[in-house]
Amino acid sequence: MRTAAVVGTGLIGTSVALALTARGVTTYLIDRDGAAARTAAALGAGTAGAPPAPVDLAVLAVPPGKVAEVLEEHQKDGLARAYTDVASVKGRPQAELAARGCDLASFVGGHPMAGRERSGPRAGRADLFDGRPWVLTPHPATRSAVLRRGLELVRLCGAVPVVLEPDAHDRAVALVSHVPHLLATLMAARLCDGEDFAVRLAGQGLRDVTRVAAGDAGLWTDILATNAEAVAEVLGELAEDLDAVLRALRALQTLAATPAGPAGSGPAAELTGLLRRGNAGHARIPGKHGGTALPYSSVRVVLRDRANELARLLADASLTGANIEDIRLEHATNKDAGLVELLVAGESAGRLAADLTRREWTVHV
Repeated sequence: MRTAAVVGTGLIGTSVALALTARGVTTYLIDRDGAAARTAAALGAGTAGAPPAPVDLAVLAVPPGKVAEVLEEHQKDGLARAYTDVASVKGRPQAELAARGCDLASFVGGHPMAGRERSGPRAGRADLFDGRPWVLTPHPATRSAVLRRGLELVRLCGAVPVVLEPDAHDRAVALVSHVPHLLATLMAARLCDGEDFAVRLAGQGLRDVTRVAAGDAGLWTDILATNAEAVAEVLGELAEDLDAVLRALRALQTLAATPAGPAGSGPAAELTGLLRRGNAGHARIPGKHGGTALPYSSVRVVLRDRANELARLLADASLTGANIEDIRLEHATNKDAGLVELLVAGESAGRLAADLTRREWTVHV
């Protein structure tokens, strides 16, 4: 691929353009908001404006509900020899493409499974897709050369290609992306009615649960509406689980003043069963390099709020020889300090804690 055009210079579009430009692809940036395209260009994502001749590939980085309209427009203009999109819903947009009479032979649907809670071109990163799945959903009419071009895009962006049917993709993202985002948003919305003292008690768990709720509300309305059927199906199943939790909790409240029943039975057992299903589901989330998630031990270190403190901690930790698998930060409330959680293989946690303690860090295992 020598030339490309990116239509839409938000987070994903700018990130695609940055990745392509970094790999020597001449990239043109098209956006109805000229200021956004110019901002992306100033960040090194390419050249703002339409290309002088058809490009090898056009990437449509627009909301799902706009894919068909934008593809029709640019196919008529002859923008590119091949087209793809990055929308997070595939079934309904593809049906709309067919209804509009778009050339499906020159199009392959795409969806990089990466993002951030921030939006706009300034949030773009050339490495956003590194190692992340990138789903391609070719239509039966899609030419093999166009599919190869889509696979080349995935490779240039450092992602891992996954080929799926559009409906299978939509069911999958409803489960692992769309419903989780909606639940994070609903939980965050509950905080609007919470008393100030309650919100101030929030810890890292609540921040983790609600992190993605900061996403663009307008974009997510489009995503949820376009994938409404699959999202509603997952929500219906979740609602059944919530009903079971409510019944169990209300039964436990009623039983609180009565003698305990047989151990391991009744509403408490039902609640435990639901929690254990959660344990089992969490264990299925892929771990390092996409393999089975492994159990790690946690070494928590107090971090003072001053320049280069985190870099100094990591430098000291590297001297111990411990293989740090993950890092989590937790900020303290009303205090110029926080906690850094270093996740390591179980057998090295004790050594890491001891070595950091000798180096005068305050450590909790």
